[in-house]
Amino acid sequence: MDSIWDFLGSYWWLVFPLSGIVGGWIRGAQVWDERRRKDKLEMYRLKHADAQAAQVDDEALTSEIERTLSAHDDTQRRWLEYELDAVKALEYPLMQDMREQVTVDFHRARRAAEDLRPDDVDELRVRRRLDRYRDAVREMQVRFDVAEREAKRRRASDFSPAERQALDRAKKLLALADDEGSSQAERQSAYRRAMKELEGIVVLPDAATDALEQRIAGLLGPVPRDVARDDDAAGGAGHRPGT
Repeated sequence: MDSIWDFLGSYWWLVFPLSGIVGGWIRGAQVWDERRRKDKLEMYRLKHADAQAAQVDDEALTSEIERTLSAHDDTQRRWLEYELDAVKALEYPLMQDMREQVTVDFHRARRAAEDLRPDDVDELRVRRRLDRYRDAVREMQVRFDVAEREAKRRRASDFSPAERQALDRAKKLLALADDEGSSQAERQSAYRRAMKELEGIVVLPDAATDALEQRIAGLLGPVPRDVARDDDAAGGAGHRPGT
């Protein structure tokens, strides 16, 4: 122990340069520790930023899928209004006329969208599949809007005056057939007379006639005698003029 103190007593001047060296080591260690701490914080921030970005991307993708499916369903619903409502089908016959190019274009686009819609919507999380389906739905929407605008513009203008009168009578009769306040006999008679009015003019969608028949209990059953007599008495009144 005495030798250490003897050494320090003889070389006390070394304390100052050594203290500078030791201080430099300490400051260097502090700087390195602070830098390592900052690096860890930055790595943590980047890691969680990537996770947050991935979550945002996933939520955006889910939202896009839901919007596309909703747009498809909405256009299908609008189209089905013409398929299931017999009176509306007569108001705008172009929507059922496959001789019209705008109608053909819509149904072609509708089938394309249906073909691209998967049973498992998670398949749409593949960006390429979603893009193709979304574009098909947009095309379907555009084609439907074009067909509907043309149908509303033309309505029944393509028919002769006599045919338009027959269509008007058929619409009134179908409304009576669908009126729950009317008697069973009245509804059955109105339905049959409406179908006679439409012979050779317009063919209603099967879905529309099926839906109407289901709402008229016993429509497909035997016609009561008084209904048959009413139909016979109506004679040509229920027929399109000129037939």
